[in-house]
Amino acid sequence: MDRASAASPRLSRRTVVAVLGVVASGALLGAERVAAAPAARAAGSGLDDPAKKEIAMQLVSSAENSSLDWKAQYKYIEDIGDGRGYTAGIIGFCSGTGDMLDLVQLYTDRKPGNVLAKYLPALRRVNGSDSHSGLDPDYPKDWRKAAQDSAFQQAQNDERDRVYFNPAVAQGKTDGLRALGQFTYYDAIVMHGDGDDPTSFRNIRKRALRSAKPPAQGGDETTYLNAFLDARVWAMKQEEAHSDTSRVDTEQRVFLRKGNLDLNTPLDWKVYGDSYHIG
Repeated sequence: MDRASAASPRLSRRTVVAVLGVVASGALLGAERVAAAPAARAAGSGLDDPAKKEIAMQLVSSAENSSLDWKAQYKYIEDIGDGRGYTAGIIGFCSGTGDMLDLVQLYTDRKPGNVLAKYLPALRRVNGSDSHSGLDPDYPKDWRKAAQDSAFQQAQNDERDRVYFNPAVAQGKTDGLRALGQFTYYDAIVMHGDGDDPTSFRNIRKRALRSAKPPAQGGDETTYLNAFLDARVWAMKQEEAHSDTSRVDTEQRVFLRKGNLDLNTPLDWKVYGDSYHIG
């Protein structure tokens, strides 16, 4: 997983993004509220179209897991030494940032007595730290066991949508962006979360708005997306763990240069030097 190395920025943005997720269907992440541009609705399918969403999952997985098989990541779990404890699952839920706790709580609400339920007290204690106290030695093994349960897989899907995907798509549509623009928002939230710190999604977007307007505000979509990606690269370079910007440079900018604003296949790109293709 490609995760930041410093703990404190992630904590603030994870906390805020979890709250924002509950209003994703009708709210926006930034301060500017403008009705979605008709052009965005008239263009190709949005990222929430099932086929486009599948592409989004594969694109993120190529960067996060060096694989297009995002469904194989339900069972993924390791401590990658980034100060956030265990990182796990399809979107990198972290034991130190609250979203893993929320996920396991949701799973337990739906399926009491599951194999992870006994770890809820420990997850509450380690939240905000990189500690494994109360989790080792069996938590990774039990996570992988839970990942075989379709109920846990669905809980991961639902939390991914609530906290990351739905807010990104909602803001993208509000800004009048098509599928590619919505994806650039989603990928940014996956890596940076949202909150008040300078490198969070909302502040990346605010930085972009200083130099370009999105379509919903009368701007050119390509010009705005280039400004957003410039701001994203700036944010990535603020943390050593994010200093490789290939997921922007040799992925998202490739699609943008080709004018593929609807994120139509075929797609060819590279991340960290590895080549990928979706036909």
